[in-house]
Formats: sequence, structure tokens, C-alpha cells
Amino acid sequence: MTKREFESFEEFWPYYVGEHRNPRCRAFHYAGTTLGLASAAYGLVTLNPIPIVAAPIIGYGLSWIGHFGVERNKPAAFDYFFYSFLGDMKMLSLALQGKMADEVTRLYGSPSPAPDAPLLASR
Repeated sequence: MTKREFESFEEFWPYYVGEHRNPRCRAFHYAGTTLGLASAAYGLVTLNPIPIVAAPIIGYGLSWIGHFGVERNKPAAFDYFFYSFLGDMKMLSLALQGKMADEVTRLYGSPSPAPDAPLLASR
């Protein structure tokens, strides 16, 4: 499969959401992102480099469990690292506001759409 080129994060976002259709995959992301950020913050506050080094291992490790074990797809970060990081932050922010399921529904018609559900809206 050919890598798709995105001109902006806004163009990337619907693709990113489509790679995170399963709520359990998103839950692994929320846990990984939260623990990774907490680890990095702890390392910065205590001036200890070990939690800083561990942060991406924790964050991406849990996220990738969601992709390989639940969603059964390749993490978007493999091809779109920067946009995927922004996507992780936006997805966690929407989840904390109780709006991520609504965003998945807006784009794919259900809070837990089938893997082949078509994109309904691009914005």
C-alpha cells in the first residue's frame, strides 16, 4: 500500500480517527499517552533522565498494544510520526472532554464503527 501524503493536520485527522475506530484501542492510547506524559513530567521535575527516556516507551508501547492486539492495524506513527503525536494529543483532549466518541460518530457514523466503515465527513 502506498503511503498517503497529507497537506495538513486537519486533512490527516479523519485518517487518524479511522485508524482508532475501536474504543478499546483508544483506551490503550489514553492510558499510554497519559502515563507517558506523566513519566516525562516526573523526569523533568526531578531532573531524572530515566523517566524521560521511559516516556515514549510507555506511551507508544501501550498504544501499539491497542493497534496490534485490538485494532489489528499498523500504527499511524510508523508513517506519520509528527501528525500522529498531534493526533494522540487531540484524541486524549477530546476524550477528557467526553467528546471523542462523538467525533468518531461524526466521521464514521458510530462510536465503534466497523473497520471498513466509510468516512462520512472530512471536517
